[in-house]
Order: sequence, then structure tokens, then C-alpha cells
Amino acid sequence: MSWTPQRLFVINISTMKKVKFCPSIFPSILILTFLAGFHSFLRAQAEKASPVSVSLTGYIKTDFIYDTRQTVSIREGHFLLYPKDASFDFQGNDLNAKDSFHILSIQTRLALKISGPEALGAKTSGYIEGEFFGHSDSDINGFRLRHAYLKLNWKKTDLLVGQFWHPMFITDSFPDVVSFNTGAPFQPFSRAPQLRFTWTWNKLSLSAAALSQRDFASTGPDGVSTVYFRNAALPEFNLKLGFTNKNLLLGGGVNFLKIVPRLVTETGYKANESLISAAGFIYGKITTRCLTLKTEVVYGGNLHHLTMLGGYAVREISDPLLRTRIYAPINTGSVWVEIQTNGEKWQAGLFSGYSKNFGANHGLTGPIYSRGDNLARVFRLAPRFIYSAGKVRLAQEIELTSAAYGTVDLRGKVTPSRTLNNLRFLAAVYYFF
Repeated sequence: MSWTPQRLFVINISTMKKVKFCPSIFPSILILTFLAGFHSFLRAQAEKASPVSVSLTGYIKTDFIYDTRQTVSIREGHFLLYPKDASFDFQGNDLNAKDSFHILSIQTRLALKISGPEALGAKTSGYIEGEFFGHSDSDINGFRLRHAYLKLNWKKTDLLVGQFWHPMFITDSFPDVVSFNTGAPFQPFSRAPQLRFTWTWNKLSLSAAALSQRDFASTGPDGVSTVYFRNAALPEFNLKLGFTNKNLLLGGGVNFLKIVPRLVTETGYKANESLISAAGFIYGKITTRCLTLKTEVVYGGNLHHLTMLGGYAVREISDPLLRTRIYAPINTGSVWVEIQTNGEKWQAGLFSGYSKNFGANHGLTGPIYSRGDNLARVFRLAPRFIYSAGKVRLAQEIELTSAAYGTVDLRGKVTPSRTLNNLRFLAAVYYFF
């Protein structure tokens, strides 16, 4: 039982006929009742002046997955990138030419949407989102943070502080595929802690962002890690310009990243080494009453942290004694196009993506730290059908991904010699709340 002052007062009044009245208790009851009422008054006034609303949203999703071949993927095959290269035994059998099946619910998601009172002359809001995808295969089913940010909105500007999508992931125009890869490795896929400022004037918007790395990191001599970014002691920078009207979205931008692959050379000397890479991107979206068409084109070096092909390699050794390295980025070009119907209950869509390894601008002499270093190109074609019935969604997708493997030359380019295909049959059941 909760013994609030109001309850105490009611109990004593109701039992006064049964007990002998004690004058010394009555002032205490009045004081407690007054304090309780005053507290309720102050709380009501505070809520009236500073309303805060919190809503819980999310969905439950279960994926049924069948692949005709072993794949390069994440979380027990859930996040598919491309088919694995051939690996032959002594009898010439391809060890990776084996199909697989799985059922997973790890994409199930929870989110908190928060809106609060004005601060610094701006409307305030917050967002927290997580899912059961885990941080690694050993942590599968573990709850992990996806987004967590504060947003301040003024009349023509807004400021976002926290973890959110990388600016090269266009939140107003990205692939609506059923697969959790959301178009990767053709589509930049990364979330990052950041500080992003956006200025809007009529139909134009200009945003500038300073970012770090967390779950999506660069690769290097010690594997995938945020240490290469942290030791550079400089944020990743992104500048983006966009145009929006009722039926058209256009934009583009540039991105700059600096990393430090190592602090000590293999001969034990201090390594004064770093790599600066750049990328450019353009995107577009056209919406009609019946159809939506989207696209994005990306070209740049060292795009590993965006879940795309590429990375970097050792260009030369500048000192034979110290063994100091000079690095060169591996350049990647990528384009994807998607068309989909705009029906409320039934929706059909077709996604197509192409990515190519363009190698480095210089000759290479040492190790390559890259995703798909022996891949010449990757292609994907994925039709889908979706049916929505209230809060329930049933979806199916057929995803054909083709990867051309081959021999790496002195500039990191690949001469294709074999093409391997994987056909993924995917069915998904959602429940939104």
C-alpha cells in the first residue's frame, strides 16, 4: 500500500468515529495535506510549462533465408555482401559451392522518440534506437545501439549531436529492399557519432558534419578497428548540398578521412605515417503518383568503413632502415538504381547495383588492407514483393549477387578470371508498433 499524505488524511477522517480524537495529530494531517497539494500544483505547472513526450515504437521482424552458395556476410549470413570466392580441395571440388538455410529475428527493433521544451531558442527532440543484432557473431542476439542523438531545430537551421547515419547514407532516398544489407556494398552503409549542422533556405539545404567511428571502422594491420581513426586526431568531414521540392530530390557532396595505420614500424622505430582519402557522391529521387525512382553514385578511396569495397595499400617504403610506409587508397566506384510502386497494400520493387574496383593511382609494393581486394566487380539484381495488412507486413525478395574474382596487379586492380553467383531467397514477416 502506498502511504501518501492524501491517503493518510482519508484514513484518519474515516476512522475518527472509531477512535478517540487526538488534537496533536490534526495539525500534522493538515500540514501533510497542504504539502501534497502544493507539490501536485507545482508539478502540474512544470508539466504545463515544459511538456516532454516520449513514445515507444519499433517492429518485430523474422527473416527466412536460403542461399545457393556460401557468402561473405555478417551475423550468421543475415547481412549479405557477396558470394565467397572459390576454394578447391585436392579433387577440384569447390568447398564454397554449398547452399545454406537460416531463420533469424535479430533485426527486431525498439526506438524511443522524445520531444521536449524549447532550449536556446530551438525546438528540442531526441531519438534512441537499438536492435538485437549484436556487435559480432559471438554477440548475436545482443542488444546494440543504432541511433542516439539530440536535435535542435531553429527556423532555418538545425543541429544534430549524437550517433546517426553517415551523411553519405541519404535518409530521404535509400534502397527499400527487404534484405538488411539495405543495398550494401553498393550503397554506403554506416552509422557514426557526429556533430551535424544543416542550413535550409527555401528548397536548398547545406549540411556540414564532423564524424568519428564506432561500429563501422577502417581496417589496417591489426584488422578492423577504430584505433586508426582515433590516432589521426582529426574528425572525418562531410559537406553535402541538397535540393528538394514536392516530387524531386537532388544532391551531392564530398567526404574526407584521415587515418594512421600504425605507430611503430616493423623495425621498432616510431612510424610517422598517415593516409588521407576523399570521396564524392551524388544522389537523386523522383516521385510520381504510382512510382518512385531512386539512385546514388559514389566514387572514392578507402571506403571500407562505409561497408563498401576498397581500402588502402602500401605504396612504397620511404626509408630502408626505419621501414616507414607511404600509403595509397584503393579507389571504388559504385552506382545503384531502384524503382518501386507506391501502393498502400501491395508494393513491387526492383533494386540493381554495380560496384567496381579501380585500384590505386600509384604502383603498390606492400600489403593491401581492403574489403574484396581480389574482386574486380560486384553486381546485384533484386526484385521484391510486399503486402501490408495494417501493422503486419509480408515481404519476399530474390537477390542475385554476382562477384568477379581474379588476379591483383601492381596497382591493386583485378583482372577477372572467374565469376561466382549466389541466389538468395528471402521471406520476411514484420509486426510494427
